[in-house]
Amino acid sequence: MTLNQLQYAVTVTNSKSMNEAAKELFISQPSLSASIRDLEEEVGVELFRRTNRGISLTPEGEEFIGYAKQVLEQYRLMENRYINHAGSKIRFSVSMQHYTFAVNAFMELVRKFGMERYEFAVHETRTHDVIENVKNFRSEIGILYVNDFNRQVLSKLFDEYGLEFHELLTCGIYVYMAKSHPLAKKKKIKMEELDPYPCLSFDQGTHNSFYYAEEVLSTYHYKQLIKASDRATLLNMMVGLNGYTLSSGIICEDLNGENYVAVRLDTDETMTIGYLIRKGVTVSRLGKQYIEEILKYKDKGMK
Repeated sequence: MTLNQLQYAVTVTNSKSMNEAAKELFISQPSLSASIRDLEEEVGVELFRRTNRGISLTPEGEEFIGYAKQVLEQYRLMENRYINHAGSKIRFSVSMQHYTFAVNAFMELVRKFGMERYEFAVHETRTHDVIENVKNFRSEIGILYVNDFNRQVLSKLFDEYGLEFHELLTCGIYVYMAKSHPLAKKKKIKMEELDPYPCLSFDQGTHNSFYYAEEVLSTYHYKQLIKASDRATLLNMMVGLNGYTLSSGIICEDLNGENYVAVRLDTDETMTIGYLIRKGVTVSRLGKQYIEEILKYKDKGMK
């Protein structure tokens, strides 16, 4: 297996055509096809599915290309640093469900390390995309939650994708709402008390399974339910419609402002927030520091 072969495979993946990839690589199509076949024989799996309509990755190929991209990226970093003597930046990326504290921890990381030597990326996104981004090396770390309801299904998925979930925070369930909400001053809220008000939930797109929901109690029969795709819209509807969502109870007033409150839901259920990484991949220095920033919220997510 050579770096050229890895580059060939990645180029074919991006082009979705052996002919187009050969043109981009400035080699003949038969030479490219032969090199890809040799690579498939060496690794013992079929990377590409060839049909009259074109070429596409097999499931095994998707995993292989994820590793290939990481190897090529690391090689380019080494080449720039030690051969070209270029000031290449170290990249760190994290994907997360819609948690303000996770965004805040990311900003603290950027403040500590600065951007002169580092390139940062943050993806606040849907549950499925968090998992896919870690699987495909788009992000080193993914932040999401598990509980008694979704743990078995998600754990099976993590195993299939070659991922590991590590627990960080165990939190009680809180009703997150505007301070102007009629129930905002209560010490505890029962689910039936919330029936007159719209529950606000993050839309999970085509992967709209109960197991992917970012809010616990996803199977509860809500009399009023509104789906939204971003955190700012949900916050607006909390004020304008007396809406609410179910969350960890960790509040970051620096980002969301002082107009919101978290009230304990009258339930014994909990949620465990943790980080997702690839199996066998050592967490980077930036990744370790980011995890430390998350752990600073351990006492704020009360059980």
